[in-house]
Amino acid sequence: MGQPDFLPALERALGMRIEAIMSLSGGASQETWSFDGVAEGRTLPLILRRAPGGERVIPEGSTSVPLSTEAAVIEASRAVGVAAPRVHSVLKDEDGAGQGYVMERLDGETIARKILRDPAFDAVRPKLAYQCGEILARIHKVDTAPLRHLLPVLDGPAQLRAYRDTLDLFDYPHPVFEMAFKWLEPRMAAGKRLTLVNGDFRHGNLLISPNGIVAALDWELTHIGDPLEDIGWLCTNSWRFGVADKVVGGFGDLPDLLQGYEDAGGEPIDPEDVRTWIVYGSLKWGIMCMKMYQGFLADRSVERAAIGRRSSETEIDLINLIIGGKQ
Repeated sequence: MGQPDFLPALERALGMRIEAIMSLSGGASQETWSFDGVAEGRTLPLILRRAPGGERVIPEGSTSVPLSTEAAVIEASRAVGVAAPRVHSVLKDEDGAGQGYVMERLDGETIARKILRDPAFDAVRPKLAYQCGEILARIHKVDTAPLRHLLPVLDGPAQLRAYRDTLDLFDYPHPVFEMAFKWLEPRMAAGKRLTLVNGDFRHGNLLISPNGIVAALDWELTHIGDPLEDIGWLCTNSWRFGVADKVVGGFGDLPDLLQGYEDAGGEPIDPEDVRTWIVYGSLKWGIMCMKMYQGFLADRSVERAAIGRRSSETEIDLINLIIGGKQ
């Protein structure tokens, strides 16, 4: 594979020689490049998170933030003890290397199958839920005042309305989804807290080693919203990858998550409120899967088709959650 065309501009912007650059798999909406930066006799392991083709195009209805905002939120979170990669530099337009930022490259695993099943993670797996609680409490304590001009405000009712509008576009009735909307409307309207929210805190975006959680990755959907959103999304059954009895990511129990959250300074949380946001997470993912199937109709992508068919799985989850009272 040849060198990327932006490499000379990136070297000038960073003031270092770049070696061993390669594109990484993963990251559905942004480019991710791994490389070593060499300067003054030191070699730094780095990651470039870059807009596709160097220029950010915002899809209709997207709530993703600019990469420069991602970088600012990561650093604000690191300042209060959140485990996240240190941002090395943010690219400027005049650099000519495209929109993006460079951060430190850390060692760990993001593939859920390995984290949930490989013997190397057996010892740390029972500790992960508590660690997730600690990290989320710290994220939710970040001072949002300096970030308010950068971030959208998306509370529970606003998000529910947006997914209501999306579902209505399909003209494809889903009685279970309709039940979920009716059940959620009064419960989500009761939310009062607004904090920084990661927006996609789950398997795939958590870098984990046999020693524990190394970093929270991918802050593209960060916003100001209800902190229960992060907790419910992590506990949504779709992100348990077959280990349904372990509510937290397929690796842990909800009491451990909530204990870690409270011990790190987070407000006490009622498990029933978490169930509300797990219902929302299942509904949200079901509608996202429907959108994936619509994408398959346009480009015949096997990946989109495989994800699209999972919409039916979320209907089973919603019945179990709402009628069965499960988490």
